[in-house]
Amino acid sequence: QVQLVESGGGLVQAGGSLRLSCAASGSIFRLNAMGWYRRAPGKQRELVAGMTTGGTTNYADSVKGRFTISRDNAKNTVSLQMDSLKPEDTAVYYCNAVAVSSTSLRQFNYWGQGTQVTVSS
Repeated sequence: QVQLVESGGGLVQAGGSLRLSCAASGSIFRLNAMGWYRRAPGKQRELVAGMTTGGTTNYADSVKGRFTISRDNAKNTVSLQMDSLKPEDTAVYYCNAVAVSSTSLRQFNYWGQGTQVTVSS
């Protein structure tokens, strides 16, 4: 089993910044893509940013130029630096990892428990 633990959410005023972090642990054989999703009230979960093991990134159009994803492959962590936050960024943010379990050698999609980000206007 692979566990993802997020930290760094909170309340911030519009224009401010927050940094989310996620640490993967457990029976990890290999971590492949890692990323961040979010679910705003009344909306479906959407991809915010993702990064492959090789460093290729992709971002939602709504966050390009404001959010930056990074990862440390040696520490099995992924982070999301969020700048110039807007009220519409308010959501629960979830860490995601596509990982191969060392117990089964099968690839699964894993999720963190979510962390609330609230941006006030």
